[in-house]
Formats: sequence, structure tokens, C-alpha cells
Amino acid sequence: MQIEKSFISAHNDLNLSAHQRRFEFASSQIANFDSILKKIAAFQITIPSWALGTGGTRFGRFAGAGEPRTLLEKIEDVGILHAINRASGSISLHFPWDSVDDSQAIRTKASLLDLRFDAVNSNTFQDQASQQLSYKFGSLSHVDKSVRRQAIEHNIETIRQGELVGSKALSLWLSDGSCFPGQVDFRRSFERALESMQQIYLALPADWKMFIEYKAFEPNTYSTTIADWGYSHLLASKLGKKALTLVDLGHHLSSANIEQIVAILMMEGKLAGFHFNDSKYADDDLTVGSINPYQLFLVFCELVRGMDEQKMDHAQDLAWMIDASHNVKDPLEDLLQSVEAIQIAYAQALLVDSAALAQAQEASDPVAAQEVLQAAFRTDVRPLVAEARRRAGGALHPVACFRSMEVRANLIAERGSLTRSTGL
Repeated sequence: MQIEKSFISAHNDLNLSAHQRRFEFASSQIANFDSILKKIAAFQITIPSWALGTGGTRFGRFAGAGEPRTLLEKIEDVGILHAINRASGSISLHFPWDSVDDSQAIRTKASLLDLRFDAVNSNTFQDQASQQLSYKFGSLSHVDKSVRRQAIEHNIETIRQGELVGSKALSLWLSDGSCFPGQVDFRRSFERALESMQQIYLALPADWKMFIEYKAFEPNTYSTTIADWGYSHLLASKLGKKALTLVDLGHHLSSANIEQIVAILMMEGKLAGFHFNDSKYADDDLTVGSINPYQLFLVFCELVRGMDEQKMDHAQDLAWMIDASHNVKDPLEDLLQSVEAIQIAYAQALLVDSAALAQAQEASDPVAAQEVLQAAFRTDVRPLVAEARRRAGGALHPVACFRSMEVRANLIAERGSLTRSTGL
């Protein structure tokens, strides 16, 4: 299914009068609203291929209907999102789920939909039917050198697959760890993981980067080999300048101060970017901004401040991606909501009076600092986000537009009601 521009124009025409009133009021309160609109419009959030199907839990998965069956259909779904919100202009592939058989057809399809390919992801947290050795007790840190070699070769093949579609980064997450005390030697496990990553790092093309993700627990419950940002940063520092730490918002213990982690990684020049989601307990992979939008705003405050201090391009110099699991929602509707939540938090962070905040910090005045932050957070920037989307050719109200066009019903008619996308 392809979204016709006329459908979006008709949707916008129905809602334009009310939108213009809201936008005029909102913009009248913001001195530099035109500059903010341009930054919002330039900000793109990558959609991962595995998020286009219904997610599940370790107890089961209730697959939806009309899910993409092939990589071409996954690209079509991201094209639908991008046509509606004009902010989902890239896709992240996961191997071996997204094996590229015809790279020319894949790249042509993406180009027609105004999409590019972001970081590619390897999978050593599952056993595939074709592999000889199991990752039950680890992959890059496994005690058996043959298992480590298999995992290394898979990551190198993932890089090669990424080159076929024009990607420029490898995103690496290990489930390696232990379920019981004494099961692994912590130091040797870390050393083996580093040795394996060094071989993968050497296989990176000159213009590529390696993103190293971390996670406190799950699937292993006693220890994980890359348990937090410190482990990831240590590995990235040992590997070299092309290795960076990737922050997944759900990969932290409940009391972790993620915005502080972000600030330090940016200061050290070792922040790769983000996997956005939200959580109530741990790695729930919920819709972005559905639980704690204030935390998301505070993270973006550190990002905007850090990027501005280092004269970074907000849209290009860090990797922005959603990593969510839509257990009970339509995946495309959930992704539309997540992208808008990210845009809202980013826009609010752009409103922060950085000079006033710095003055309050230097004066050790927490009351004044809170006033500055909450003045921005409590500003309704939705009209600005909608206007940026409209000017870029997107829909004023993405979910409403999606539903009015009966996108899911059309996908079911094309693909059937029993389709199931690859992923978790």
C-alpha cells in the first residue's frame, strides 16, 4: 500500500482551521518559533524492521494481521509511516531476519519511498535453524572459541549485508551473562567479549561506526557481560574512536539517572545515540513517552545542550531510533505515537532558556532551575510539531489520518489476516 498525497491533503484541509488557531496562539508565545520549526522538520527517527509486527513477551505473542512478510513489505510499512509523519525517513535492519537477497531492488524500493538505511543489527541472542553451535551459554564471551568464532563471523556478515544497502553502522547487543552465581568468571567473560569485538572492529569499513548497547539484566538474571553504560564505555574506549555507547532507555534499573549518563557520554564524545521506548518496571519496551514524558524531556535537555556546546548537527550527528514492542497495539499506530512523543520532547527541550538555567545552576538556586525547566516542559508544543509536519507534507494528526485511510484494513486485504512478521 502506498499513501497518496491527496489523502493527506484532504485530512489536513478538514483540520486546518482549528490547527491554525492553535498554532497562532502557540507561536505567539515563542520568539524563535521559525527556527524551532525547521529543527523539528529536520529531525528524523529511525524505525526498526522488527517493530513493524506485533511484539510479544516470553509467555507468548498474539500476532496481528496484515503484518509485513518480507523485507520489501517492511520497507513499504516504514514508507507509510514516513508519508504520514514525514519524520520516519530511515529503517534499521536486523540479521538474519532481514537477509538481503536483491540489494538493488531493496535500495530502489527505499529510494522511491524517500527512505535510507540506518544501523544494522546482529543477532547472537537466539539460535537459528542453520547455525551449528548454540548461544545458550553466550556468544562473543563464550568459553568455547568455536562459538565465539561463529558469533564473530555473523557480525562480520551483518556488516557486509549492511554495506549492500548503504548502512554506516553496526549495532551490537549481547545477551551474554549468567543466571546463577559462580556460573561464569566475570573478568574472563569480559576479556573474551573484548577480544571478539576487536576482531569485529577490525572488519568495520573506514566510514563505519560500532554502537555498543548495554543491559542490566534479561535474559540472564544474575549478571550480564555488558551490564551498564560503564561496561559499554570501557569497551568502546578500548576498541577505538569508531566505537560508541548506545543508550536504550529501557535498559536501566529503575533508579538510574539516564539524563546524567547521557551528559557524561556526550562530554566524553562517546554517545552513539538512542533506542527510544518507555517502561514502568524495566525493559518493557512501551510506547515512547507513555509512562514518563518528563524524563524523556530531561534527557533531551542534556542532548540539546550538549549538541549545541559541541556544535553538532541535531539531526545527523547522533543515531535516533525507536525500539519498542507493541503487544496489544497496532504496530504502525504505536510507532506514529512514539515518533510524535520524541518530537514533542525535543521541541520542549529547544524552548529551555539555557542562559537562565546556567545562571540558576551557578547560583545554586534549585527553585529557579526548576522554574526554567518546567516552563518549557509545560508549554504545549503540539501545534508546532503539527505545523512542522504539515509544512513537510505530513498529516496534522497522524493516528487519525492513519485510521481515516483504513491503512490496516488495506494491508490485511493485500497480505491476509494470518501474516506474521519476523522478530520477537
